Amino acid sequence: MRGLGRVVQDLGALVLPVECAGCRDQRPGLRHGVCPQCVAALGDLRPRAVRPTPAPEGLPPCVALGPYTGPLREVLLAYKDHGRHGLARPLGALLAEVVAVAVGPVRPVSLVPVPDTPAAARARYGDHLSRLARHCAQRLRRAGWPVEVRSAVRALPRPDSVTLDSAGRAASAAAAFRSQGRRRPLPAGAALVVVDDIVTTGSTLAAVSRVLTATGRAPSVAAVLAATERRRRR
Repeated sequence: MRGLGRVVQDLGALVLPVECAGCRDQRPGLRHGVCPQCVAALGDLRPRAVRPTPAPEGLPPCVALGPYTGPLREVLLAYKDHGRHGLARPLGALLAEVVAVAVGPVRPVSLVPVPDTPAAARARYGDHLSRLARHCAQRLRRAGWPVEVRSAVRALPRPDSVTLDSAGRAASAAAAFRSQGRRRPLPAGAALVVVDDIVTTGSTLAAVSRVLTATGRAPSVAAVLAATERRRRR
């Protein structure tokens, strides 16, 4: 029955228009939810080092796939806020590219996803970063990387960062995370990588990194899918 349901779903996608997660156009036959043009745009992105200005204390070196604009922004929003959970696999694959560039030569990697608050995880039917990290790890393992995902940090309730300015984000993030779980030593030569979807001020990544550093596990780098760009004043 499960197989039949998938066949029916795929056949329906060939006939019924589906909204592309990247450009919002109605397109027929989008089995993965993104049209060929948006797939090409995402494929053209190349990971690069980014750094918020000013950078908060404790922020490790950070690498992002691209700016938080265009199809990348829309696909992330569709995944996070509009229930398009099927995008976790392709987004996880893109995140794997960022991790590979951030870490360099192949070596053991421990991924620490920035956790959702309990309320956000309930609203999104699961922790969206943990889901991305699992798909990221699967892609890296297939490429020969020894990878594990660690739930080393838990999130405490806090206000939605969308409503806060940069100072408010920093204050909220500073008290938002606690260490959790058994403090297992890292594999020899391993890179500890904090992963997130978007970096804005860097406050969240810095806060998680400080928690990890306080337990003797300082992150090597942070890997994110998108980085917001500060608008220049005219």
